Amino acid sequence: MGKIIVAGIGPGSKEDITPAVLQAVRSADAIVGYKYYFQFIQEYVKEGCECIDTGMKRERERAEQAFDLAEQGKTVVVISSGDAGIYGMTPLVYEMQRERGSDVEIESLPGISAFQKAASLLGSPIGHDLCIISLSDLMTPWEVIERRIKAAAVGDFVTAIYNPKSNGRYWQLYRLVELFLQQRSAGTPVGYVRQAGRDEQEIKVTTLGEFDPEEVDMFTVILIGNSQSYISNGRIITPRGYYREHGGEGIKPGQQIMIESFRTIESELRNKDIPLDHKWALLHAIHTTADFEMERILYTDDHAVEMLYKKVAKGEIKTIVTDVTMVTSGIRKGALARLGVEAKCYLSDPRVAEMAAGQGITRTQAGIRLAVEEHPDALFAFGNAPTALMELCDLIRKGKAHPAGIIAAPVGFVHVRESKHMVKPFKDIPKIIVEGRKGGSNLAATLCNAILTFDDAEQLKPGRDL
Repeated sequence: MGKIIVAGIGPGSKEDITPAVLQAVRSADAIVGYKYYFQFIQEYVKEGCECIDTGMKRERERAEQAFDLAEQGKTVVVISSGDAGIYGMTPLVYEMQRERGSDVEIESLPGISAFQKAASLLGSPIGHDLCIISLSDLMTPWEVIERRIKAAAVGDFVTAIYNPKSNGRYWQLYRLVELFLQQRSAGTPVGYVRQAGRDEQEIKVTTLGEFDPEEVDMFTVILIGNSQSYISNGRIITPRGYYREHGGEGIKPGQQIMIESFRTIESELRNKDIPLDHKWALLHAIHTTADFEMERILYTDDHAVEMLYKKVAKGEIKTIVTDVTMVTSGIRKGALARLGVEAKCYLSDPRVAEMAAGQGITRTQAGIRLAVEEHPDALFAFGNAPTALMELCDLIRKGKAHPAGIIAAPVGFVHVRESKHMVKPFKDIPKIIVEGRKGGSNLAATLCNAILTFDDAEQLKPGRDL
């Protein structure tokens, strides 16, 4: 009785064929496979070896020929691209052995799979838990495939996509992207490689939101990162977690909790298709309040968060003035120190009580008047006192204040809505406003933190300064 060796010849490059597979090919009495693959092994085939090549979709016929030859006492190598055990011939050969009741010995030799080759070309996208899904519904009903897609998206797996598209299957990949965007950020890294390891090789790195299914075909393998994956120098990296485990410059436990919270919030947003800087502020606001109504009531001027961060980074904003000390306390000290910014509240200044009593105004109003005298171009953040916000608006109209930006989040029932309406006409001042009665010192502080950490927004990695 002969032997069947099912061998994966890799994705297409001769350099990616394993020594064990080459030895099997050299020793074979017969080789059976799809005719396209013979070009990659032809130079290793010994003289007199019988080569049986067939067209596509002839898998059962190839397996039957292999058994017929092996049962004649021959050593038969069945070749399959990539790893023969992954969408290849190995499962069929084992099933046919059982069906025939054959005593032929079977050996399986692994090969480098297309997703592994693609991953090496894309950087390190499969550094963590992985699943592989084929979009071909020739053997599997689409309903089953869709359930698996949803599970992969919800489970936050790095996901490799085989058989993404063909002439007859044009819509399935669009549906996969739609399902993933229900669970993943539009900024999730996506990489795809066409004809991996072959002369026609093409490599592309993009994001889930920018991914165009029209650019791929049946010769393409797609890799979708998980929520921790990021793009660096044109490569996709999915961290395993070593830095977090060993401390140092890695992710601390508190930051890891915050990162996971942000990812949970993002997955539950009703509208994920929003500008990154608004989303960054929104994620901070919901994280602080656990209130998804922030989706409706958090207002930001176009690019306000990004513009204010750039001013901070360039040293144009040196001071954040707050209406109450609770706001100042909530602004991260590490971020302030890192960026060279001072957060100040004037309520404890001895001049405030004297001014408030003498002029018949609230202490927070007096604090803002003093702040404007010393820091007219500061970033002003309000989380408590509508009268303080109204005072700033008055000073702006009088030409005494020129704020770099305004965070308007006072809370309460008297003059709160009006104070926020008063801010909006200042078109040249970047503004973040919590509409209506809601607000609070915690909100004002977290919105300051969103500005100070905007450079972490693209990777969705909050909490650097915790």
